[in-house]
Order: sequence, then structure tokens, then C-alpha cells
Amino acid sequence: MPACVCGDIAKTQQEITVSIEKRRFGKVNTMISGFDDGIDIKNIAKKLKMKRACGGTVKNKVIELQGNHKGFIKPILVSEGFSEEQINE
Repeated sequence: MPACVCGDIAKTQQEITVSIEKRRFGKVNTMISGFDDGIDIKNIAKKLKMKRACGGTVKNKVIELQGNHKGFIKPILVSEGFSEEQINE
């Protein structure tokens, strides 16, 4: 029997947006949004934080990373199985 590819199909159909948001005291956060319910957002956030060596959290289906990581997020998400065309930076 073939393995379930539900997660892989769900990853390729995401419309992910990477943006920068300036917070209090001049702090900058990288916001990654557009994930659906079928995706393990906490696991993705954990991998992003580990690969970018930064802190962060998940709030309301949005991953918040501390610092400006806009140019580095897309290759990491592509290596995790997301479609490059669906990621807007």
C-alpha cells in the first residue's frame, strides 16, 4: 500500500506570505502567514528557529521570528517541501 501523501499535497497548495513588521522599541519581526489547517505549523516554526538561530512563536496560524530573516525563509521552506511559486516575499 502506498504511503499517505496528504501532507505533501497540502504543502504544495499553500499561499505563504513572508513579511516584516516593526515592533515597539525598533524591534523587527519576520511574519510568515498563509498556512492551512493540514500543516504542522509548530514543527515548521521549530525548524525555522533552529536553522536561523533566532527566537520566535506561533500565534493565530502566523509564525513570528525575531529579527529580519526575509531573504532566508524561502529556501528553508522549499527544502521542507513547499512550492517555490507559492511563497511570496
